[in-house]
Amino acid sequence: MKSELIVDVQPTEIAIALTEDDRLQEVAKEKRDQDNFAVGNIYYGRVKKVMPALNAVFVDVGHEKEAFLHYLDLGSQFRTLQTYVTKAVSDKRRVPVITKTPRQPEVGKEGQIADVLKVGDPILVQVSKEPINTKGPRLTAEISIAGRNIVLMPFTDGVMVSQKIKREAERQRLKQLMLSIKPAGFGIIVRTVAEDKRAAELDNELRLLLDRWEQTVKTLQKIEPVSLVSEEMGRTLGIIRDVLSPDFTSIQINDKAIYDDVHHYLELIAPESAKIVKHYTGTQPIFDHFDITRQMKTGLGRTVGFKHGGYLIIDKTEALFSIDVNSGSKKIYEDQEENAYQFNMLAADELVHQLRLRDIGGIIIVDFIDMDSKEHQQQLYDYVRKLMERDRAKHNVLPLSKFGLMQITRQRVRPAVEVQVEETCPTCGGKGKIQPSILFTEQLAEQIEHEYEQHGRGLQLHLHPFIYAYVTRGYWWSSLASRWKRQYGVKVVENQSLGMLETRFVAEK
Repeated sequence: MKSELIVDVQPTEIAIALTEDDRLQEVAKEKRDQDNFAVGNIYYGRVKKVMPALNAVFVDVGHEKEAFLHYLDLGSQFRTLQTYVTKAVSDKRRVPVITKTPRQPEVGKEGQIADVLKVGDPILVQVSKEPINTKGPRLTAEISIAGRNIVLMPFTDGVMVSQKIKREAERQRLKQLMLSIKPAGFGIIVRTVAEDKRAAELDNELRLLLDRWEQTVKTLQKIEPVSLVSEEMGRTLGIIRDVLSPDFTSIQINDKAIYDDVHHYLELIAPESAKIVKHYTGTQPIFDHFDITRQMKTGLGRTVGFKHGGYLIIDKTEALFSIDVNSGSKKIYEDQEENAYQFNMLAADELVHQLRLRDIGGIIIVDFIDMDSKEHQQQLYDYVRKLMERDRAKHNVLPLSKFGLMQITRQRVRPAVEVQVEETCPTCGGKGKIQPSILFTEQLAEQIEHEYEQHGRGLQLHLHPFIYAYVTRGYWWSSLASRWKRQYGVKVVENQSLGMLETRFVAEK
C-alpha cells in the first residue's frame, strides 16, 4: 500500500491530507498564528470554579470557555506535581530535580476534588480533548511528552509496553532497555512503532523528550497564570509522528519553512525517511495537483455516494451523528434480501472510510437497509468490526438492533472535519446553492451511463455553450465528448436555449 502526505500551507491555516493508494483517507486543518488548544498543549492555568456535584473543576487556560478537569484526571501523583510546580516558580534560578521533590500522599481513585483544589489555585494541566462545539477543552493533570516511539511521563515510575507488540521476547527487550536508560522519576510508555528499534534510536529520542520537558519547566518559570507553557508540535509533525510507516512514499509540502521543519524532524526520528520529503513548487495548487480538492468535494458533503448508485446521508446533531444508508434506484440482485445485504456491505466500506476521513467521534448511529436474515446481520457486523481494526482511534461497535440500527462509539478528541462543498448558484446570483461544479462532469457521466443502459446508443446530449466548450476542449480525441462518443455512442450538441447546468437527451433522427 502506497501512502502519501500532502501539506497545503496557506497564510491563515495549514491543511494536511493523508492518502492511501491515491484515495483520500484523512484530512486535518489547523489555524496559524493563534493558540488552537491542540491535544498535548500544556498550560499554566488557574482554578475558576469547583463543582462538587461533578467532582470536577473548571480551569481558566485562556480559552473563551473554561476548561474541564475531572477528579479522576488528576493522576495519583498530582500533589507531588503541585509541590514541584510551586518550587519551580518560586526559584527561577534552576530547574528543580524531580527526584529531589518530596513525594506527597497519592491521590486515590475515590475522593473529592474539593479536598485537593480550591478556587484561585494555579495548576499545570495538559489538553486531552480539544474544544468541541460549545464545550471548552478537556484537561488532564497527568503530564506526558509524546514522541514517535515512546511517551515520557514525569512523576511516574516504571515502563509500560504497548499491548499491540505481541512477541514476548521483544516486549521484555524493550522493557529492560528503557528501564536501563530512563532517569529516575520518569515513566515510559513504549509505543507500537518501537518494535525492533535499535537501542541508540530509542536513547536519542528519550534525550529529545527530556530536553522538551526541561524547556517546559524553564518556560513555566518565566510566566504567570494564565499562559501557554508548551505547545504540542504542529498538526503536520504530529500526524507524521503518529502515522509514518515504511509504506510512505512521499510527503509533499508547498512551503519551504514547513518543509525544512519536517525534513529536520524526520532526520531526528527516522533518518532513512528524510529523503521522501519533497518541496512542491508547481504552479497548480497542491491539493488540485494531487486530486485532493475533488475528493474532498465528493467525500465531505451531506450526501456521499458509493458503488452501484447507493449513498449515505450524514447528519450531525449536538449529541450524535446519524448516518442513513440508501440503495438508490438501482438493484444489484432481484431478491430483496440479497440486494439489501450487498448494498449494506458496500455501504460499510464507505461508512468506515467516512469516519476516518471526517474524524467523526462520539456516538454514531447507522441506519442500514433492513435485512431479515440473522446470518446477514452477523456478517455485516463482523465486516464493520474488521474494517474498523485499522482505525487508530479507540472505538466500539455494537451489533445491529432489532430496528436495524448499528451503534458505534469512536474516540473524539478533536472537532470533526467540516468542509463547505456547496457553491453559490451562478444563475440566481447567490440566492441558492448548487453542488460543487468540479463534480458536474462526473455526475453527467453517470447520467450518460444510465441513459445508455435504458436506451442504448444513438442519443444526443444537449448542453449549454459554456459546458459544451468545456467537454470538447483540447484535442478532440482526448476530450470528454470524444470519450463519451466512443464508449456510449452519445453525440454532444451545443444548445443555447438551456440553462448553464441543464442537460437534455434527445434520440438521434
